[in-house]
Amino acid sequence: MIAAGSAEAALAFIEIGAVVLALAILSRFASRLGISAVPLYLLAGLAVGEGGIAQLDVTEDFISLAAEIGVLLLLLALGLEYDQDELRHGLKTGTRPGLVDMVANAIPGVAVGLLLGWSLLASILLGGVTWISSSGIVSKVLFDLDRLGNRETPSVLNVLVIEDLAMAVYLPIVAALVVGGSAQETTVSVVVAVTAVIVILVLALRFGDKLSGMLAGGTDESLLLAVFGLTLLVAGLAQRIEVSGAIGAFLVGLALSGSVGERSMELISPLRDLFAATFFLFFSFQIDPSDLIPMIPAAIGLGIVSIGGKLVTGWYAAGRAGVAARGRVRAGTVLIARGEFSIVIAALGSSLVDGPDLEALAAAYVLFLAIVGPIAARYADSIPIPARFMAKRPVPATT
Repeated sequence: MIAAGSAEAALAFIEIGAVVLALAILSRFASRLGISAVPLYLLAGLAVGEGGIAQLDVTEDFISLAAEIGVLLLLLALGLEYDQDELRHGLKTGTRPGLVDMVANAIPGVAVGLLLGWSLLASILLGGVTWISSSGIVSKVLFDLDRLGNRETPSVLNVLVIEDLAMAVYLPIVAALVVGGSAQETTVSVVVAVTAVIVILVLALRFGDKLSGMLAGGTDESLLLAVFGLTLLVAGLAQRIEVSGAIGAFLVGLALSGSVGERSMELISPLRDLFAATFFLFFSFQIDPSDLIPMIPAAIGLGIVSIGGKLVTGWYAAGRAGVAARGRVRAGTVLIARGEFSIVIAALGSSLVDGPDLEALAAAYVLFLAIVGPIAARYADSIPIPARFMAKRPVPATT
C-alpha cells in the first residue's frame, strides 16, 4: 500500500512539476514578446487537456483546488491595489463613465448570446465576459509603457475601480441565479448575497484601518500567513451564504491599507502568480479544442465590437477629465484587454446547458483581446484621429 501510494505521489509530482516548468517557460516567452502570459497559459491548457495534442492525466482534484485558490489570490491582489480614498473617489466620480462602459461593452455580449440561441442567463454571463477589462493586464501595460504618470491614467484607473465594484454586485447575483431553484428561493439568495456584499464592503471601509493596525506588527512570515488565512476564511464563509468567494477575497484586499497593504501585495504576489497560472491552465484544460474552433469567428467578431466599446469608454472617461484626443485614444486602447475576470465569469456558467459553448467562446475571446489589447495600447499614438476631433478641446468635468 505504501509503495503504491509512493508511486502515485511520485507520478503526480513529476506531472505537476513538468506543467509548472512549462508555465515558467511560457511566462518568460511572453515577457520577451511584451504581452501578457494569460493567452499562452490558455493555449497550454488546451494543448494538454481534454482532446489536446498531449493529454496529461494529472490529479484533477489538486489542480482544481489550486485553480480556485488562484482566483481568490487574483481578487485579493486586485483589492490591495486600491486604497479607501481611491474607492470613495471612484464611487463619486465614476458613475457616468461606468454606465457608458456597461452599455458599450456588456450589451453586445448579451446580444450575441441571444443571437446564438443561448438562454438569457448564459447570455447575461457572456455580457459580463465582454464588459470587464483585465485589471492585471491593464496595470502591467501602463507600467511597461511608462504611462502611470500620464494625464489619462487616473481616468483609466477610475473605470477599473467602478468595474470591480460592479462585479462585487454582479457576481453574487449571477451565482445565485446559476444555482437556481424556485423564484422565491432565487430571490432570497440574491437578496442575501447582495446584502452580505454591502455589509462586508461597509465593514471594510469603516474598520479596515483597525484590521491593518492589528496586522502591522510581526514578521513578514506572520503577515503572509495571516492575510492568506483570512482570505481563505472570508472566501469560505462567503461561499457558505452563496456569495462568490472571489468577492470575499476582493473585499479583504480593500480592507488592508497603508504599509500593511503594500507589504501584503509584495508577499502575496509570488503566490498569486503561481496559483493564477494554474487557474488559467485548468480553465482551458477542461475545454475540448474541437469545441473552441467553431467559436473563433464569433469570438473575433465580438472582439472587434468590444475594441470599439472600450475606445468609447476611454474616450468618454478621459474626456470628462479634460484630456485631449490623443490621450483619450490611449485610455481606450489600454482598456481593451480582457483576462482574469472574464474567465472567472465564464467558469460560473460551466453547469448551464450552454456552459461548454460559453467557456469555449470566452477562451477564444480572451485569447484574442489579451493579445490585441497590449499591442493596440503600445501603438495608440500611431492611430489616426479625424481632424474634427483633434480640434475640439474637452471640457473638464465639474463633478
